[in-house]
Amino acid sequence: MNPEQEPLSSCDRATTVVPQAGRLAATGESWEPYWLLDAEGVAVEAVSSYFKELQAAGRSPATARSYGMDLLRWFRFLWSVGVTWDRATRTEARDFARWLQVAGKPVRPHWRSQDRSAPDADVTAATGSAYAASVRAHSETVLRSFYDFHRDAGSGPILNPFPLDRSRRHRRAHAHQNPMEPQRNERTGLYRPGVPSRIPRSVPDAEFNEIFARLPSHRDRALVAFYVSTGARASELLSVTQGGVDPGRQLITVVRKGTGASQQLPASTDAFVWLRLYQLERDGMIPTGRREQLWWTLRSPARPLTYHAVHRMFERVNARAGTAATLHSLRHTAAYRMAEDPALPLTDVQFVLGHAQLTTTQLYLTPRKEDVIRRVLAHHAEQTRRAAERVVPAPAPGYRPETLQVLFGGSRS
Repeated sequence: MNPEQEPLSSCDRATTVVPQAGRLAATGESWEPYWLLDAEGVAVEAVSSYFKELQAAGRSPATARSYGMDLLRWFRFLWSVGVTWDRATRTEARDFARWLQVAGKPVRPHWRSQDRSAPDADVTAATGSAYAASVRAHSETVLRSFYDFHRDAGSGPILNPFPLDRSRRHRRAHAHQNPMEPQRNERTGLYRPGVPSRIPRSVPDAEFNEIFARLPSHRDRALVAFYVSTGARASELLSVTQGGVDPGRQLITVVRKGTGASQQLPASTDAFVWLRLYQLERDGMIPTGRREQLWWTLRSPARPLTYHAVHRMFERVNARAGTAATLHSLRHTAAYRMAEDPALPLTDVQFVLGHAQLTTTQLYLTPRKEDVIRRVLAHHAEQTRRAAERVVPAPAPGYRPETLQVLFGGSRS
């Protein structure tokens, strides 16, 4: 932050263009996986100490990265308005919440068309659109936790810039609530937006068949077949080792994203067939061993397959198929298919998906949009057919038959 920079007025902050200064850097060290660096490349100590607290509480490096991106947006905003993090007040928190809603999301040019010779190519981004409500809600929770930590440690402001909603703070949680109804969050943040409930998006069968037909290799077919039959997350399936495959019992062993525990998941026969074809195709080209990774790149030299490589592969297939499915939607598809099977208890689906709460698995009992549309359209078609067959009595004298035909339809006897 420039000490001579004058703070912007509150009315300007919601539409200000925030320079993309600083970055979240991966260190490669297990004891401190991420640093938040300022514009000069110096690690922000307040964030580093917060990351250590998260690690001590058992949070994964992926959680530190997710929280770090929220903190990076907040620090960029503070640097642009000329306020240090420990002097931020509710006014800055309010304007930050407004900025996220109005012009927070930057417009980043594609890396192929970006002019790297420009001195500020990676520093300033044009004013973009609003962030999604889920992103803003997550950001508010992270920042409130960040300031709660420093307030308790005595290293931050006494008053949290992101307070709880005052209208709810003095009420007993879940007071006068029917215990049979879902519990409401009575400790929500003052600047936390309401997040609409979303129906998990699955891939329709016709769209999935089109995507599968355009997969270019046996490896990719095996990956997609495992995704859609096990319901594993994208990163979890990539954690499978060669020793974690048991074709005889149709099981693979994945490392769960949240807990880091190993869990066996049943998979379809087709998935193991495509896996064997992939292994025969790459025989002698990839390292072998029980502890070696199962999935490798197709280009030489062979390297362990990463999430970003699989994500890019699936994007290319979607472009060729003219679809908009995502890797995570394959997990939703597997969950829907299992939940729709009356012979499969919902608790079994919960175990396979790795959900901590059964209420999370119950989301997949919600009818899919395409199924609802198909059934409602069939309902309208049936109503039209019945109306056409309906016999209408002869009109009373003085009424025009053609008018009644338009109003009621059908034939007359």
